[in-house]
Amino acid sequence: MALNFLKRNFISPLLELIHDSRAVGFLLLLCTIVSLFISNTSFGSSYILFWQTELHASAYLPHSLLHWINDGLMAVFFFQVGMEIKRELLIGELASVKKSIMPVAGAVGGMVVPALIFIAFNLSTEFQHGWGVPMATDIAFSLGVASLLGKRVPVSLKIFLMALAIIDDLGAIIAIAVFYTETFSMMYLFAGLGIFTTLLLWNYFKLPFGFWNFLLGILLWFCFYNSGVHATIAGVLFAFTIPLKRLESIEQALHNYVNFLIIPLFALANTAILIPDGFVNDLSSTLSLGIMLGLLIGKPLGIVGFTFILVQLKLGTLAKGIGWKHMTGLGLLAAIGFTMSIFISMLAFKSSFTQDMSKMAVMIASLTAIILAYAWFKIFTKEKASK
Repeated sequence: MALNFLKRNFISPLLELIHDSRAVGFLLLLCTIVSLFISNTSFGSSYILFWQTELHASAYLPHSLLHWINDGLMAVFFFQVGMEIKRELLIGELASVKKSIMPVAGAVGGMVVPALIFIAFNLSTEFQHGWGVPMATDIAFSLGVASLLGKRVPVSLKIFLMALAIIDDLGAIIAIAVFYTETFSMMYLFAGLGIFTTLLLWNYFKLPFGFWNFLLGILLWFCFYNSGVHATIAGVLFAFTIPLKRLESIEQALHNYVNFLIIPLFALANTAILIPDGFVNDLSSTLSLGIMLGLLIGKPLGIVGFTFILVQLKLGTLAKGIGWKHMTGLGLLAAIGFTMSIFISMLAFKSSFTQDMSKMAVMIASLTAIILAYAWFKIFTKEKASK
């Protein structure tokens, strides 16, 4: 009886929560609020220093708890993202030019326009290297808000958003690899590329996939970490070597660990920010304005603008049941930049003060985007739109 009570009142609701697409977004928001609150109490200094705890395991490995999260655990997050990209490219919404042209155009517009807006505010300033911050879309948050809206967001629009966000992630990954890598160790880089080639050949010759692949994946991460190229890129490269038939099972095995352990830890560690007294004034800086306007204006403008041009040129069409009101709402959902934008902030800026300013701008813009997107769909769309 006690077991049935426990299952009915605790285990079953917990399982339902874990499989609810809204749960990750709620958890991220909760972790952010908790982390910001603790950071600005009397325990704040101890809490912030906790994430900076030096581990000194090895000179060739991350040296602090924060670095293990950002360089180690986030490589697993990028591994999952890489598997999603590979699946979509092979059998999903990006598997053909006809199916992919609209989300690709939307994603490109949603990256280029925010970056240009940021550069317009920060060209020739100390912040100009941060143009990649407002380019990103947070898949978990955006899809979570879309799920909250129920039938006001057509299923075809959610699929479009997922495809667009995956291309967006690919763009962010390329930006990290190409523009946010400062120094190279050619020895480690070539060693990493050699391991990557070995894994590709392993897959090509259809050799049994198992323990040795994951061991080589860990070595791939080690080489990239020491090469100067950000270690998380190794997660994406390793994902591209996974056989198609194994993608779904590995994604399912990692899903809960990534969404309910790694991403919350990332949010807790990277939003441990002491909000300064002059915080409101900092929001008027070119850095903050570039990020906030890049996300809130650049994302919708780029996505709607680029897809509208394709439709006018008769190179693409909107799916049945989707209108430009829906696309505008999708643009606002895509303006939720949280996880990837904060991650790029850590790479783009060296000063902890600048990093914190950037993170706060991302969080404010993302929260505003959530409110605006929710209000937009509630006001301008009807539930029957998805039928």
